[in-house]
Amino acid sequence: MAYVRKNASKLTRTERRRFVKAMLEIKRRGVYDEFVRTHIAYFGADGENGLRTAHMAPSFLPWHRRFLLELERALRRVDSSVTVPYWDWTRDRTTRSVPWTKDLLGGNGRRSDRQVTTGPFAYSAGHWTIKEGVTDGAFLTRDLGRSRHPIKLPTAAELKSALDDPVYDVSPWDSTVTHGFRNRLEGWGRGSGSSSWRNHNRVHRWVGGVMLGGASVNDPVFWLHHAFIDLQWTRWQRRHHNHRYLPARPPGPRSAQHRRIVARHEKLPPWDVTPDQLEDMSRVYRYV
Repeated sequence: MAYVRKNASKLTRTERRRFVKAMLEIKRRGVYDEFVRTHIAYFGADGENGLRTAHMAPSFLPWHRRFLLELERALRRVDSSVTVPYWDWTRDRTTRSVPWTKDLLGGNGRRSDRQVTTGPFAYSAGHWTIKEGVTDGAFLTRDLGRSRHPIKLPTAAELKSALDDPVYDVSPWDSTVTHGFRNRLEGWGRGSGSSSWRNHNRVHRWVGGVMLGGASVNDPVFWLHHAFIDLQWTRWQRRHHNHRYLPARPPGPRSAQHRRIVARHEKLPPWDVTPDQLEDMSRVYRYV
């Protein structure tokens, strides 16, 4: 029977408490830091050589879908009632709304060094020391809304513009494409500044702090954000049910993307699974 992923704003006090407790427990066991290391290892960009799986590629969505499932399995080994909630940033848009409450993820970072000092993931609480990252900082940081150069979260209309595109992805299958659902959702745009960050990418930048780089998993909001991104893929599939993950076949040897992206029936590192196998999760979980 499929389990349920809920909107974070609809969680009961008990559900919030159990989710937080399970997160802290897998952190205590050292399991959580493995997720951070995995994301850093697969945080490849267009300009780098080799296979891209997690970002700037068609497999952005199935890769993070499997990543979420792995985290959820780890949590459910601690408490079988726990699932990953999602943060609907088109509705909960302020620094005081869910998920930035003391009993869930805590609030914004303090002005001096952006250290989060409230909630269960604050360094001062003693349970959330950052051990894997691209800096030497040991504490969780956030800069919600970017105080010095403010930006706003994506709107429902901006999200709809991605969902309206009936094609999953298009050649050259990277961060430069201007059409296709995948990159309109992932959010690599042209130009510079906030105009070039859309949907998924802009949310990372709105949160700021450790959410800005490959070690973004160090902020638990990463999972709530990506659960909402995963929900959008589900919604897109329902809206465009005759369209599927692309490319269906790998680019040929003359293509600049040869052996650089994952086609529908190819294995998706680091797991022994294909995008095709991850398209339908209805028997595993559903969203409410």
